[in-house]
Parts: sequence; C-alpha cells; structure tokens
Amino acid sequence: MKKLIIVTDAWAPQVNGVVTLFERTIPYLKERDFEVTVVHPGLFIAFPFPLYPEISMTFFPDRKMKKIFDSVQPDYVHIATEWTLGLSARSLLKGRGIAFTTSYHTNFPRYLPHYIFGGTLLAVFSRVYMSWFHSSAEAVMASNDTLKAELEAHNFKNVVLWPPGIDTTVFKPNEEKRAEVKFPHPVFVYFGRIAKEKSVEEFLSMELPGTKLVIGDGPERKKLERRHGKKNVFLGYKRGQELIDILSASDVFVFPSRTETFGLVVLEALACGLPVAAHDVMGPKDVIENGVDGFLSDDLTEAAKKCLTLSREKCREKALTFSWEHSADMFAGNVERYVGANAPVVNLRTQLKKLVSKVFN
Repeated sequence: MKKLIIVTDAWAPQVNGVVTLFERTIPYLKERDFEVTVVHPGLFIAFPFPLYPEISMTFFPDRKMKKIFDSVQPDYVHIATEWTLGLSARSLLKGRGIAFTTSYHTNFPRYLPHYIFGGTLLAVFSRVYMSWFHSSAEAVMASNDTLKAELEAHNFKNVVLWPPGIDTTVFKPNEEKRAEVKFPHPVFVYFGRIAKEKSVEEFLSMELPGTKLVIGDGPERKKLERRHGKKNVFLGYKRGQELIDILSASDVFVFPSRTETFGLVVLEALACGLPVAAHDVMGPKDVIENGVDGFLSDDLTEAAKKCLTLSREKCREKALTFSWEHSADMFAGNVERYVGANAPVVNLRTQLKKLVSKVFN
C-alpha cells in the first residue's frame, strides 16, 4: 500500500466544493492501492473563523500534526488548503525536507473584498501569501487551463492540471419528476452556498418569467430571503435524490458567481440536463460551450432566457466527458510523478533532504 496523507482545513460537516472533491476522489484512490489518511479540523481543537464561520480555525495544531506524521510515515503528502492546518503541515514538511504537493481551490484574492473593509488591499496581501505558500510545493494542482494560466502569470511554479469529476450514474435526469413539477414553467434555479462571494442576489433580482428557485444555505440566506422571498422560492439545503429531482424539474441553472476556480455545481447541473447561464469567467468558461450547453454573458437575464432554447441532451453529453475515475487518475499521477521515487531531477534537493532526515531521525 502507498501511504498518502491529505491535509485539509475543509471537511465534513462543511458543505463546499473542496469537501466534495476529496470525498469523491478518495474511494478511487483506495482502489489504486493508496492508504489515505485525512488530517482535518475534527481531529484538533477548532473554532469557527469569525469572518467566515463555516470555515474552522485550528489552534496550536503543530504537536498533534507531528504525531500523526510520525505514526503514519507517509510516502506522499498533499496539502489541500492554505489555512491553519495547511500552514502547520507546510512548516513541518519544510523542516523535515519532505516533498509535498498542493492544490489551489479557493480564490481568496477575489473573496476578501466581499467580506472585509479594505479587502482590496488585503487581496493583494492574500495573493502574495498564496504565492509564498505554494512556492515550496513540488507541484500545484489547478482545476482548469484558465486557473493554470492565471497562477503561472503570478509566478507560480510547476502548475499541473487536476480537473474534478461528476458521478453521472447519480446525477442524471429524472423525467418522472420533471413531469410532476409543481412550479410554473420555465423554472430557473440556483443551487449552492448562499454567501456574498456567490453573488446570489444578482440572480434574485433578475426579471424572468416563470419561477426562480434557490436551493442551499449559508450566511446570507436569511437576509436574502427577507429581501427577495416574495418573488423567489427558497427551498433550503437539499442533497442526494431530492436535489436531483428538483434539478430534473427545472429548466435552466443560473450561476452568478464571478469568484470560482471551477464550480462543481456546473457539472452537476449539466448532468441533470440543465443548460447553464453564467458569466464569462474562470470556471464556467472552461466547461460551457456557448450556444450548445449554456450561454456566457455579462447579461445573465438574457443568457438565462436564451438557455431555454438549448438541448438538454447536449448538456448531459458534456457532463459525460468528466468522471471521478479520470480525476483520481490525474491526482494520483501528479502525486507519484512529483513526490514519488520517479520524481523529476528538479526535486533532487528535496529528495536528498528527505533521505538525510530519515537517516538522522
């Protein structure tokens, strides 16, 4: 068995793209002879971060982090997040000369202006911090070509692709539920976290025929429901077959966010046969083919209406080009190539440090 440690500040019961990505990837890694240990906030003393309560802040994790690594003795290490646990693991690994990979999931430089006064200045600091954090990784995994190019433009090194997948045997149209829809057509839907950076209010303010549904929860839900509840239907958090049934009964997925690195919900909507109306930004533009499975535009209202003319079968076909098997293969390949015994010569210094550390520890 190949021992792999994944360090992440995002884990269940959190509901977000990072959690979903690793929850879906790990079973396939186990099939590929990886023994996976997840280091997550539930193993430590952790509290909600005041500015973003759904993210945990772990206090004094270094001692336990060291014990976990000493116990597991991993062959590979991947740091998924740049927060308190990621920082602790980075420090430990750097000190021991152990090679590791990272992945870039959250675009904090674009998030901060939504949460903090003076966030634009902090966004600059955040970009510097992110560049510093990932600079020690043997490879930085990015979900799409647009993100890869952006990171490389900011001097990130060894950026490699790792696209997510979608389980199209689970996310698939339920035609019976479509026939039983209780809302006036056309049905436009948003699903995902209801937070400032998701720009959900843009969707809620759109003048569209039929019905607008909002599926999900988050820090902005109560405020937005009070403000827009009369013209929009808030269904709360849904998952599994219940979510799929609602999506199957809808006509268009509207995705107003401009801050995503990918947007896994786009694949989930497409798999259920929903065309996607979104802005022409990173994430959506790496998946959507304009006029085939969605429309990309600054005018979301117009894009959403035009989506009503598109083939649901074509949307499903796009989703079928993504799979968790392929995603897991790319992750495993990146880890083994850049950290394993066959790592490139550019990693020689790190490999020598690792050898010396094993000899003297």
